[in-house]
Amino acid sequence: MTDEPIQRTADDAGRPGRQRRLEVDDVIVVNPKSIRKAIGGTVVGNFMEWYDFGIYGYLAVTMTTVFTEGMDERMGLLVTLFGFAVSFLVRPIGGLVLGPLGDRLGRQRVLFFTMALMAISTALIGLLPTAAQMGLWVIVPLYLLKMLQGFSTGGEFAGASTYVAEFSPDRARGFWSSLLQVGSYLGFAAGAATVAITTWITTSLAGDNAMLDFGWRIPFLLAIPLGIVAIWFRARIPETPSFEASEAANADSKDEVEDAAARARRDDDPLARHGILGVLRHHWRSVLIGIAIVSAELTVAYALTSYMPTYLEKEVGLSTLDAAIATVPVLIVMSLLLPFIGRLSDRIGRKPVYTIAVVSSLVLLVPAFAIMQIGQEWAVFIALAMVAIPTAFYVSLTASALPALFPTASRFTGMGITYNLAASLFGGTTPLFSQGLIELTGNTFMPAFYIMLFAALAGVALMFMPESGKRPLIGSLPTVTTSSEAEDLVRGQDTNEFLDTSTMPLVTRRDS
Repeated sequence: MTDEPIQRTADDAGRPGRQRRLEVDDVIVVNPKSIRKAIGGTVVGNFMEWYDFGIYGYLAVTMTTVFTEGMDERMGLLVTLFGFAVSFLVRPIGGLVLGPLGDRLGRQRVLFFTMALMAISTALIGLLPTAAQMGLWVIVPLYLLKMLQGFSTGGEFAGASTYVAEFSPDRARGFWSSLLQVGSYLGFAAGAATVAITTWITTSLAGDNAMLDFGWRIPFLLAIPLGIVAIWFRARIPETPSFEASEAANADSKDEVEDAAARARRDDDPLARHGILGVLRHHWRSVLIGIAIVSAELTVAYALTSYMPTYLEKEVGLSTLDAAIATVPVLIVMSLLLPFIGRLSDRIGRKPVYTIAVVSSLVLLVPAFAIMQIGQEWAVFIALAMVAIPTAFYVSLTASALPALFPTASRFTGMGITYNLAASLFGGTTPLFSQGLIELTGNTFMPAFYIMLFAALAGVALMFMPESGKRPLIGSLPTVTTSSEAEDLVRGQDTNEFLDTSTMPLVTRRDS
């Protein structure tokens, strides 16, 4: 969202015509059946992305032996965890390349590409030779494939969250957008469950070394059939109505030749389409707010998911199978609760729900890690559930609150910059930094302190974040689910505190 409310006419933006009142035909009416189809096609991509996170996280200790055989065990574990981190270091590049393409070519086309690239790179990891076959050089192609995954995810989540936010009705955006994260965490749970089932079957049939010999490949190769299904769904989703409306307004503005002054006014218009530098110029405050919130979200989320298997095996003493068994039910229950939290944010606002996430992070993390140290299965369940509470309140809002920080014309680019910088610098490095801090200090509570630091920073950012619940996305027309709701909205526009028509593409062309 722009730093200050914008009061302007269409001429101020370099567009022909004048600002006018909202009419019924301006309101976007999206049938709930269409919403379900569009969001369902988007969710499968996030499912696939987090499936990979799940299998890599739960196979981290196994892959340390597979890919770093001959290296010191603890150093080898850090090398393997760096493979997770390196994919996130590339994510900003994916966001910087794919974000502007998504704003120019459309959300659907870019999302199709990211899905295909993710499926292919995940499957190829399952075909890599081992360190015993190739030597330690095998870590190079592993890192390269993780970098391809990072490039893909740089556009995947930014695009998917932009897509579902733009397809969702304004008064229920929290609910519909939260379904994207349901797919994410069910995907992670599926990855963890796949590792557990594969471990049980292969060791039963081929002995204790089965996972080291060949079993580790199976979860990665399953990305082939999963990817085919996901790509088929992704190919069938339509473009978002908000993007099409924004493109139509841009097309109208190009019907007349702009002079230098008009182009300059367009460059100064925060609601116009901008590249990377333009987004940073006009929306730097939104970028900083988003980075702070996403960093808090991803440090606790990746601690719960991608790092927890390693922590439970190395610091608590659980086996790979027991770690997966403890985590999967917690993730499934948490995933099923996300839509309820999303609907809560539609009623009370995004900022109050984010506040719950921040406070619960500061209160619950240290006790959770203390209970985890007991080492009993029941204690691990309780501890993971405690970590899942702030995670749920954060992630349920990601796809509804963060896209609302940026105008439609530059939303994909803004999300690509914000989400991926936070994910690269702080989210994806959580497993590496958490384990590194433990190795450096010998204190097994360091992951909790690391997460709490970012929660405190998010609390500060919330003081500057504008409320977006029940409001149209900036730069978009209002979105509803019925014609009668559109009529009511237009009749009450003068007294509706949630409408700001100055940010909407409402233009009446001059008479010729």
